[in-house]
Amino acid sequence: MGYLVPTRVYDRQVNDTLPPCPECSSDLTYEMGALLVCPLCAHEWSAVADDSGDEAAEAVFKDAFGTVLTDGDTVTVIKDLKFKGSATAIKVGTKVRNIRLFGPVDGHDIECKVDGFGPMQLKSSVVKKV
Repeated sequence: MGYLVPTRVYDRQVNDTLPPCPECSSDLTYEMGALLVCPLCAHEWSAVADDSGDEAAEAVFKDAFGTVLTDGDTVTVIKDLKFKGSATAIKVGTKVRNIRLFGPVDGHDIECKVDGFGPMQLKSSVVKKV
C-alpha cells in the first residue's frame, strides 16, 4: 500500500526577473506581498524603496556645456530667446541670478527671475553656468 503525500499549491514562485538578494546574492528571491524575500538567508526588503532611491540619485541638472547646476547658481543665456507676449527678446549674455531647479515641465527645468522680463522658466540647454 502506498502513502498519500499531501501537495501544497504555492501562490508565489521563483521568478527570473526579480533582483538577486542584496545580502547573499542568491537568485532565488520571490515576492511576498509588497516585499521581496530570499529563501536562503531569510532577508526581506522592499523593491519599491530601492526604485525611489535610484530616481533621486538621477536628478542631475546640467547646462549646455555639461556643467552640473545647483539651486542658487548664476547662469548666462547662450542664445537670443524670444517668447510670447513681448516685442523684445532676452539677449545672449544676459545674467540670471539665483536660479531654482525643478522637475522638467515641457522641457523647462529652471525657474528664475530675469531683470526686465520678470519670473519665467528656462531650459538648462540654453544657459551656461558662470
